[in-house]
Amino acid sequence: MAKGAAMSGTAKEALLERCIEHLQDVGFSDLSMRELAAAIGTSHRMLHYHFGSRDGLLVEIVNLMEARQRAALAALEADAGDLTDLSRAFWKRVSDPALAPAERLFFEIYAHALNGRPWAAAFRESVVRAWTDPIADMLTKHGLPSQEAGRLARLSLAVGRGLLLDLLATGDQAAVDDAADLFAELITRVEGTRDNHER
Repeated sequence: MAKGAAMSGTAKEALLERCIEHLQDVGFSDLSMRELAAAIGTSHRMLHYHFGSRDGLLVEIVNLMEARQRAALAALEADAGDLTDLSRAFWKRVSDPALAPAERLFFEIYAHALNGRPWAAAFRESVVRAWTDPIADMLTKHGLPSQEAGRLARLSLAVGRGLLLDLLATGDQAAVDDAADLFAELITRVEGTRDNHER
């Protein structure tokens, strides 16, 4: 029984990967489950079996994409010397042109959440909170007081997403990279102010 469950999980994960690859290329827009199933070489019944509905599939896609980015941030944090290094390293990752299709899909789903789509309610409730808590924890590890860490976590998330949206809309990599670098420098000033207060 456990073996069957594991195999089912593997099949679901494989389908999810294929869906993500396809939707990153075409967006989900008004794509039906039948059309998506045909595009990735499966049946719409299999998609319904594993995800329940088209909306359920989209939720799973967003959850996986977000979880991967948070895991990447945690891995970078383990190697970063300070907050400036971490900010620059994470921006380099999320602004990689290879990730642009995934980022566009994220913002497409974000727009549907903002427009009150019922299937996106859980996403709308967690899309900020799921990030601010772990970011604040990282900032606290670097010595910031918890209240200050919470404020900076919210700001960091907003700046990162804003710059990423700018990059996707304008394609002006150099200008957006420069702005991201300025934000990394501002984080250094926050750390410096903290250190001065502690002396």
